[in-house]
Amino acid sequence: MGCTHSMYKKKKSTIHEVVVLTPSIRIPVQSDLQRSLKGLIPKDLADKLSSLRNQIVLVAEDTDGSAIAELRRALNEYLSVLIGLTKKEYGLEGLMEFKWKNFEDGRQDSSIANVWFEVLSSVHFMAMLTLSEADSLLIPKDHSDSGFRVVSSDSKREAVDLLIKASGYLEFCVRQILPQIPFETRKVLPHDLQEGVLEAIAIQALGQGTEIQLGLAVESQKATLSVKRRLACEQLIYFTQAYHCLSGCDFNQGHGKKHLRFIKWKFLESKAAAYYYHGLILDKGNEPSCHIVAVSCFLAADELLAESKKACLSFCLAAPVTRAPPPWGVMKLLHLKIPEVASKKYQMYGYLLEQEKGLQALPDLPEFQLSLHPDDYELPEIDPAWDTKNWETLGQPLKEHLRDNDENSTD
Repeated sequence: MGCTHSMYKKKKSTIHEVVVLTPSIRIPVQSDLQRSLKGLIPKDLADKLSSLRNQIVLVAEDTDGSAIAELRRALNEYLSVLIGLTKKEYGLEGLMEFKWKNFEDGRQDSSIANVWFEVLSSVHFMAMLTLSEADSLLIPKDHSDSGFRVVSSDSKREAVDLLIKASGYLEFCVRQILPQIPFETRKVLPHDLQEGVLEAIAIQALGQGTEIQLGLAVESQKATLSVKRRLACEQLIYFTQAYHCLSGCDFNQGHGKKHLRFIKWKFLESKAAAYYYHGLILDKGNEPSCHIVAVSCFLAADELLAESKKACLSFCLAAPVTRAPPPWGVMKLLHLKIPEVASKKYQMYGYLLEQEKGLQALPDLPEFQLSLHPDDYELPEIDPAWDTKNWETLGQPLKEHLRDNDENSTD
C-alpha cells in the first residue's frame, strides 16, 4: 500500500508530518544464517530461512519501508519457518545471533543469541509497519498548506482497523513472546522492545483509534452527546494508561522522550474533549448548581486545550523534529468550540461560579468500560518443511552434533 509517512523514513528532505506515531522501526541486519545452521537442519531449510530474512532486509532498504504489503507477506513467511527453531526438541534456541538495526540511522541496536528475540523483533516490525500504514491513510497525498484537512470516512475506518491490528501484534509480544525470553536476556533488549514501551504503544494505538471514532461521531447526526462524552472519556483512559506504562521506562534510549511527549499531548487533548462534552451534558440541568459545574468543566477544557497546544509544540521540537497535522477530526471542531463555549457560558453563569468560589470543585469524569480491544493475533503455522525426515541426511544425528560441539569447545 502507498508510501509511509513515518517520522523515521530514512531519506529525509523535509520535516515529516505525524498523525499516528510510529515510535521506532527496526529492521534485520543482513547475515549468513546458513553458516550458523550448517549441519543442524536440512540445507534447503537453512537456505530458505536465510533467503527470507535477507529478502526482508533488501525490500525494507530499497523501498525505505514503503512496500508494506510485500514486507508483511515476507515477514509472515519468514515467521512460519523461524518458529521451527523455537522447538525445544531441536535445541537450537540459543545457537545463533540475530542482529537488528535502527532504520532511521542504520546503527545496529542489538545482537542477541535467542530465537524468541528474533520472533519478538519480527512481530514488532509488523506492528510498526501497520502503524505507518494507518498514518499514511490519515495524511492525504494531495493535502495543501491551507490549514484544512479532509480525510474520507472510509480512510478513517480503515485506519481504526489497522490501529486495532497493530495493538494486537504488540499485545501478543507482551503476553506470549516476552515470557519465552530469559530474564537476563530481557534486561539487555533494546529500548523499543521493553515491556512498558510495547504496552504503551499497544494502548496508545487504541486511544488513537477511539479519537478517530469520536471524530466520526461528531460528523454523524445520529450520535448523541452521551456517545461523544463516552468516547472522549474512553480516549482519556487509554492515554492515561499508556502514560503510566511508559513513565517507568528508560527515556535516555531511542526516542523515549519524544514518545512520552506525544502521549502527554494526546492525553491533554482527550481530557479537554472529555470535560467539554461532560460540561455540555451537565449544562442541560435546570438547577443553578448544574450550570456552575458545567462552567467549571468548560473553563477546565479551555485551559487543557491551551496546555495541549504547548505539549504539541514540545513533541514536534523533540528529536527527530516533526510537524503536527492541521486540526482535523474532533479537534478541528473543539479548537473552535471550546474557547467559544467557555467564554459564552462564563459570561452567562460566571457570577454564580464566583459566588461559589472555593466551594465548587471540578467534577470527576464518569468512568466507562473500554470499547476497543486489540485484535487477536497468532503466529503463522509452522512451515511444513519442518515435518520432513530430512534430519537423516545431515550425516549425524543432531544431538551427536551438539555433543561434538560441546566437547570441542572444552578442548
